Amino acid sequence: MQFILDLIQRYKNFLLFFILELIALLFTIQLHSYHRSKFINSSNFITGSIYENFVSIEDFIGLKEENTLLNKENEQLYNQIERYKTELEKLEGLATTAVFLQNKDSVKYHYISASVINNEYHHKDNFITLSEGEKSGVKSDMAVVNSKGIVGIVTQTSSNYSVAISVLNKYFKTNARFKKSNYFGTISWDGKQVNIVQLQDIPRQANIQVGDTIVTGGKSAIFPKGVLIGSVKNIEFYNKRHHKIDIQLFNDFRKLNNVQVIENLHREEIINLENNSYE
Repeated sequence: MQFILDLIQRYKNFLLFFILELIALLFTIQLHSYHRSKFINSSNFITGSIYENFVSIEDFIGLKEENTLLNKENEQLYNQIERYKTELEKLEGLATTAVFLQNKDSVKYHYISASVINNEYHHKDNFITLSEGEKSGVKSDMAVVNSKGIVGIVTQTSSNYSVAISVLNKYFKTNARFKKSNYFGTISWDGKQVNIVQLQDIPRQANIQVGDTIVTGGKSAIFPKGVLIGSVKNIEFYNKRHHKIDIQLFNDFRKLNNVQVIENLHREEIINLENNSYE
């Protein structure tokens, strides 16, 4: 208390000056409408700026929750679209025949939303860790995609998490085709450039142009047909044949966040049928 009294005693002249200036300012604002309007406008500006900053901070804090909700909504939309596709197949079947095939009576794919919690892209054997596991229905050999295209394939699962082999992994391979034609090939990665993969086994008669869109071919029991992959970036020829076709992925694997894990509900039936065919 004594310290405060000493401080007031030391700066009493300054404090008296400051109080008198404040009183003069208040009288000026009260007696002159111009000064009063300027003061009110300035106060509103300062208050508005402070409030806007608080709102921005609140929005940032709630961003993670909003992203989670958005990803769950995407999951619901994907599953709803899949149901509509099944109903459309049924209607198309009715237009051509009165008998339905049994495999059209159920949805073929089921989508599970997940977040990327660890993502490797600077090695040759890259993997991605996801926030969902067996409790959410995630199993091995499920496709992982997002709105921009393919991401990987689930290889291991635990109760709450799963690991997927990334497209940027030298052991990753999947069937692919040109969106504008029916020419098929295989997507793999040579381990050199991030976001650049290679398309192999394309027939030499295929008319390939830089910029052509590449999608999944649907000839596997993992990825649905027509999922985006990337576009042709570069073509190298050897003896008039396609020696190397570089594909620029639509996904930037340095910025992965939310994904959808896709379960092929007919996968087991397809694999069992194919295994029986080889016996």
